[in-house]
Amino acid sequence: MSIARVLPSLRTRAASLLNTIQFTHPPNCPCHGVPNHPHHKQHNEMASLLGGVAGKFGGRRFASPAGLHTGEREYAFEMAASSIRFGPGCTREVGMDLANLGAQNVLVLTDPNIAELPPMLTAIEALEASNINYTIFKDVHVEPKDTSVKAAIAFAKNSPKPFDAFLAVGGGSVMDTAKIVNLYTTYPDADFLDFVNAPLGKGLPITKKLAPLICIPTTSGTGSETTGTAIFDLTTAKAKTGIAHRALKPTLGICDPLNTRTMPPQVHASSGLDVLFHALESYTAIPYNTRTPRPANPVLRPAYQGANPISDVFSLQALKMTVKYLPRAVRDPDDYEAQEKMLLGATLAGVGFGNAGVHLCHGMSYPISGNNKSYRHADYSVPNPLIPHGVSVAVTAPAVFAFTAASNPDRHREAAEIFGIDTTNVPDEAVGEKLGEGIKKFLGELGGQPMGLKGLGYTRGDVERLVEGTLPQRRVLMLAPGMKEPGTEREREDLAGLLERSLEY
Repeated sequence: MSIARVLPSLRTRAASLLNTIQFTHPPNCPCHGVPNHPHHKQHNEMASLLGGVAGKFGGRRFASPAGLHTGEREYAFEMAASSIRFGPGCTREVGMDLANLGAQNVLVLTDPNIAELPPMLTAIEALEASNINYTIFKDVHVEPKDTSVKAAIAFAKNSPKPFDAFLAVGGGSVMDTAKIVNLYTTYPDADFLDFVNAPLGKGLPITKKLAPLICIPTTSGTGSETTGTAIFDLTTAKAKTGIAHRALKPTLGICDPLNTRTMPPQVHASSGLDVLFHALESYTAIPYNTRTPRPANPVLRPAYQGANPISDVFSLQALKMTVKYLPRAVRDPDDYEAQEKMLLGATLAGVGFGNAGVHLCHGMSYPISGNNKSYRHADYSVPNPLIPHGVSVAVTAPAVFAFTAASNPDRHREAAEIFGIDTTNVPDEAVGEKLGEGIKKFLGELGGQPMGLKGLGYTRGDVERLVEGTLPQRRVLMLAPGMKEPGTEREREDLAGLLERSLEY
């Protein structure tokens, strides 16, 4: 009799413990963390009753191509990244790489500044040493617009002999342009908006295999050498958008720390801020298994999936490295250790956010840079006004992470500690403000950063326009924790509040 009484008690306690873990700390394991798997049907019903994770995220959806009709939550995540080679001097191997790929006619893309610098010269020497036939396109724009991207596509299409491989030598602008050129030479009859992210474009899936693409980054920022994402300004919308698909990811990223030694201090700073918030946004994005709807076919699973156990490892390490090494890289042009660590951090963050995604800082950054009136950032040799991408991302960060902290206080507390904030006696509801203070302090000590949107020339009267430019960024807004339902007035109010709190600090 006593045994009969004890066993149900143990079962009850065990079930209670499992339910607590499942619904207050959702597991990240792709096998056991499947809230909508039939085996967990009863668990899902209980979560709904308890108002746990199911209630918090049940209404959220994500930006995807047409063809997803299920209302069920995601239960799996995928990891995709380019092959990476890392080491001082490894640029010299790129000619052999292209020869090994069987390339006969290579288009090399770069920008006017990099075209005259050692990274490009070393790459060309390597091509010639391996007898690779190549053509150079050096008119890539920093922070590219659709017009400059289309010019590069036209250049490639008009070649007398089709290009069978691509090489990008430069920062994120060059690498992203090369990805798009590769795509539209594979689909020469496609309309430009066919593959552009919805709702600004059609967001069609990429079903053909693209030509080999090798990327040699010369900045420590975008991590574009690892991802299937390419970003540009859509001039008609006055906002940044892009194309995101795993098929776009480079065949190989050659990360040579020697190539970042020519970066001026503020280019180091703005590039590094992009790394910082790639890492922090992907680490704090909604969990992958709370995203809906589940794709009807695996080919439709988006690259930006939400935080997951593998991305977490890369994103967290990148965050730690950036907080430690970026100030050193900015202050001392001869601190080669810091430069090397920042390049590695950018690559790690690229793997992290390339599979988890980013959210509010990046979503709002696109109209911030796209609606620039006259701001010019130091150390950028460009003919037109420019808000570097990392600067436009960082300017809203203190407000953003004060806002998102309620979604996962533990992760935001961990981030605050990385920024040097002692949170021992800080209650969960105050963690976001503490993290925001840590970010403000970091930006101020980094130097050269506008401490709010007013420093970029914006006023309260611009907030509505910036909200309108943010709303089409569904691909990233759907990963933002704590946001109100998409397309509602409450979502607009949240965005407006964040932008207003970012005007100055």
